Amino acid sequence: MLRIKRGVAHELCQFVAMHVPTIIARKREGEELSSKEISKIIQAYAADELPDYQMAALAMAIYFRGMNSREIADLTRAMMDSGERFEHRDGHPPVVDKHSTGGIGDKVSLILAPLVACAGCWVPMVSGRGLGITGGTLDKLESIPRFQVRIPLDQASAQLEKIGVVMMGQTEKFCPADRKLYSLRDVTGTVPSIALITASIMSKKLAESLDRLVLDVKYGSGAFMKNLEQATALAASMSEVGKAMGVEIHTSLNAMDEPLGRAVGNALEVAESIDCLNGGGPEDLRKIVLDLSEMITTTPRVQLEKWLDDGTAREKFDQIVIAQNGNPDDLNRLLEIHRAPIIRDVIAGHGGTVQRADAGMIGQASLQLGCGRAKASDEVDFAVGFDQLVKCGESIHAGQAVCRIHARSAVDFEMAEALIERAVVIG
Repeated sequence: MLRIKRGVAHELCQFVAMHVPTIIARKREGEELSSKEISKIIQAYAADELPDYQMAALAMAIYFRGMNSREIADLTRAMMDSGERFEHRDGHPPVVDKHSTGGIGDKVSLILAPLVACAGCWVPMVSGRGLGITGGTLDKLESIPRFQVRIPLDQASAQLEKIGVVMMGQTEKFCPADRKLYSLRDVTGTVPSIALITASIMSKKLAESLDRLVLDVKYGSGAFMKNLEQATALAASMSEVGKAMGVEIHTSLNAMDEPLGRAVGNALEVAESIDCLNGGGPEDLRKIVLDLSEMITTTPRVQLEKWLDDGTAREKFDQIVIAQNGNPDDLNRLLEIHRAPIIRDVIAGHGGTVQRADAGMIGQASLQLGCGRAKASDEVDFAVGFDQLVKCGESIHAGQAVCRIHARSAVDFEMAEALIERAVVIG
């Protein structure tokens, strides 16, 4: 009879347990994966020891079979632990952040981060770029000349100590497993998985070593989640993971059937954000900024409003720009620095009340103009987009402007105009 020493047998069992095709097959059949299996898979993938084709197969199995809350938390933790993370000193102020699942005209981060920092919180905001019809915070920030979003973690930590806020991109060593897996999901049709979305979002946010996080989960034509039911499920999944890791989580479900604010496009949205930081801006934008800020600070709303109105929040944003190599003087002339060759109104053919301003269609028009990217390697055009957009419920008369298009060419303008005429319904 063949006998195997105990230690060798144990190693053999470990090897069998980590036989990747078996793990893929088990998840394909709807079985639960262990914490160790999930950890080892992610470690191997981050270290380039697991090929893309096997990770793609596992992602597809997760897409169809899902994961329970414990598996999602383990996946999130493994991705978070795949690289560097923020480490804050003892006695640090409350560390907070906000995440939005994306929307058309959503420039909330540009206003919220400096505003919340005024409340004495630290905001280590690690953001992403736009992909598809939804814009990205980093693209908007990079429309500010010389603004640097590529910051190593030691520099980011020093900036937190100095001014209480940093707005940066994901570094090569920050959640590298997420960066690899996100790219793979994008080309394998596995993006719309609540388990994978949760792990992707929460791994990056939890690697900021937060005390509090507010999740702005969008739904509607201009959002990734098309209905309230999907958005509710995603919010619950992310909230459960965050709480399991000891972070105070707040969620806010917000419709994205019309654009947020009146501007869509990189420099145009920064300009609108500056208007809000100067005490103005569209009412819907100001409201959601205040709603979300209230959830992660102990500061009364009236004080938050005062900081927007008296220039305190704007001063903090200027400090961010200076710290990250930009010049605040450029902010007030940003639309001159990035001026599209064609800027022209779209005129209403008849009067009435605005019944719809379809965010999904407007987002598609902005993508066609060059505001966003169809694939990660695409460049964005900072100058193009829309501003002075009408809002649902507003009265409008024939001959009045529905919006203003900023386009690179006459052909681009005509394409965008046709989509706007379909997107905006006046009854």
